[in-house]
Amino acid sequence: MKAAILDGYDKNGAALAVRDIPTPEPGAHEVLVRVHTAAVNPLDNMVIRGDVRLIVPYRTPLVMGNEFSGTVVRAGAAAGRFKPGDRVYGRMPLAKIGAFAKYAAVDESALAHVPGYLSMEEAACVPLTALTTLRALELMEARPGQKLFISGGTGSLGAMAIPIAARMGLTVVTNGSAQNEQRVRSLGASVFLDYKTQRYVDELHDMDCVLDTLGERELPDEFRILRRGGHLVSLRGLPNGRFARRAGLSPAKRALFGIAGRKFDRMAARRDQTYDFVFVHEDDAQLSRVAELFPAERPLAVSIDGTYELDQVNDALERVRSGHSQGKTLLRIERA
Repeated sequence: MKAAILDGYDKNGAALAVRDIPTPEPGAHEVLVRVHTAAVNPLDNMVIRGDVRLIVPYRTPLVMGNEFSGTVVRAGAAAGRFKPGDRVYGRMPLAKIGAFAKYAAVDESALAHVPGYLSMEEAACVPLTALTTLRALELMEARPGQKLFISGGTGSLGAMAIPIAARMGLTVVTNGSAQNEQRVRSLGASVFLDYKTQRYVDELHDMDCVLDTLGERELPDEFRILRRGGHLVSLRGLPNGRFARRAGLSPAKRALFGIAGRKFDRMAARRDQTYDFVFVHEDDAQLSRVAELFPAERPLAVSIDGTYELDQVNDALERVRSGHSQGKTLLRIERA
């Protein structure tokens, strides 16, 4: 089968090699999935650069890819939740990614049934960003009526976080390029700021929650717009001790991340705020919750930036790396 493979980490972003490898055999609790579509995320570029090696030390060569949709081919001896032909989607288990391939052997705990109204392309947009959003809102203890600022909400994370947060009753504020305002408002954003003419740090105050997608450089300003006692969750900042404890990391890594994230913990402590870093794992129960939040009569609107063939995986990665994507960037695997 064809797969996109990382042969070695490169801090500048190595190119993936597309080549034939053996089709995996599902383990006892796994199902073999014929991948239809995979989504490309900033996380994929982070893995390639080695940015997450302290959290998940993948060995190379590594089949890349974190989220996908596909069809069940067969199930392992102890896997009983899915049958051949079922449409499924999921976030690959942290310990065993590999969605950029014709087939993937996936633990059934990472999978959920695709809602009937979603196409396979739309379904591939959901798992990683939906799970990340739900986990972030959980850490924030977000409640209906609260105000949430999503920094740089015009990309792939915002395309999922905005509708989920809005459906859960939060008032969503975001910023980005003016050309994206209509699309982002249609997803559920109540307030949109043009980053070229409106500095969010000047326009906003007393936000209950902030979801950071931009990283360390923006965190000081994001803390400034947060109310006393508010909650900030970052996808791109540095891990801290709270993250290491939640993740069950070794004492050595807890100490290391405690030092790495101390600067942001101190920023938060000045006004009784909290700082959390999120790196989401597979979770079938949370993924099933998406279908509950968005039933057929009130469906989820999915935003797709563009679709590439598997042989164009490096072009897709560059599109995401550029920061100019407007929604999800997809890989069509079914024809590989």
